[in-house]
Parts: sequence; C-alpha cells; structure tokens
Amino acid sequence: MNLEKILSISGKPGLYKLTTQTRAGFLAESLLDGKRISVGGRHNVSLLSEIAIYTLTEEVPLREVFAKISEKEDGGEAINHKVPKIELEEYFFSVLPDYDEDRVYASDIKKVIQWYNLLVKNGYTDFSEETAATDKNSEEASEENEEKEGKTKAVKKAPAKGKVKPAAKTATPKATSAKKGGAAKNTSARKK
Repeated sequence: MNLEKILSISGKPGLYKLTTQTRAGFLAESLLDGKRISVGGRHNVSLLSEIAIYTLTEEVPLREVFAKISEKEDGGEAINHKVPKIELEEYFFSVLPDYDEDRVYASDIKKVIQWYNLLVKNGYTDFSEETAATDKNSEEASEENEEKEGKTKAVKKAPAKGKVKPAAKTATPKATSAKKGGAAKNTSARKK
C-alpha cells in the first residue's frame, strides 16, 4: 500500500490515485468510478501520507489510524460514514481513544472512515509500517537517481559552455583594428 500516490482533492468526492505528471499538473484516477481528471495548480490537493490526526499527546499519521481500523475490523470495511455523528465519534473513540475531541471534528472522522472504506473496496489493505519503510527506501533511491541525473546534466552542459567561448574568441575586432594604421602605431610605440 502506497499512500504517497493517493490524493484527496478539495471539491471532488472520494480519493484519487496519482497516475502521471503533466506540464501543468498531473492526471489522477478516481477510486470511486475510475474516471481520470486533470489536476492543476488551482486545486487544493492533500496526499494521504501527509495527513495526521491530533491526539492529546501527538499527531498520529493517517496510515496508523487506518491500520488500527483494519485491525479492529479484521481487514474488512468499517461502519458506514453516513451514520449519525454520535455513532461516528463512539466508533472513532474505540479505534483511537486519545484523539483530541476539540481539534478532530465529526466531519474529519466521517472523511477518515469514508476514505478507509474506499481504500479497502479498491484492494488497499496493507497499512503496516513495513510498507512505509519500503516507500521511504524507494524515495531515497529515486533521490539518488535524480542526483546522478543532475550530475549527468551538469556534465552535458559543460561542453555547451566550451562551445560558446571559442565562438566569442573567433570574433576578433581588435585584430582587424591592429592591421589599420592607427592601432599599429600605438603597438609599435609600446614596444619601444
């Protein structure tokens, strides 16, 4: 399970999976109906891997909350997100007993449960720590590749700079002026 590629887009229902990056943004595929949409800079996008839930002591990553719900439900779906507010709060309290009731609203709980159910319906069921470590290792590997590509690009740019310098040297207006009488007298006067 890679929450790095799962998005929530404000104003759009459900969750989206990042598919490809474009010049103006990226393409995302809906987990609800499979339709692809183009997402640009005007959309407010949140990665699920970046979201955390406030508790009385710390912020708990959403992945851990999903793992606790999965453990409670034995990998199955949670309660319906459309149940009354009091039932949502009781359910969430049974999953995360120390969540901060002043900062985590019923609408937040509703989203978390809706997202969890949507992920389970689409086959995303492994929310373990190992997956996050694997994702971090793949991130580090991609950063190393980017660094190598950056060095390769720097090497490729160096010959381009070298080509520019000889072109500047070929334009020799001073050499042509030295052939004229005035410049030649000045150089001969300097030599004496």
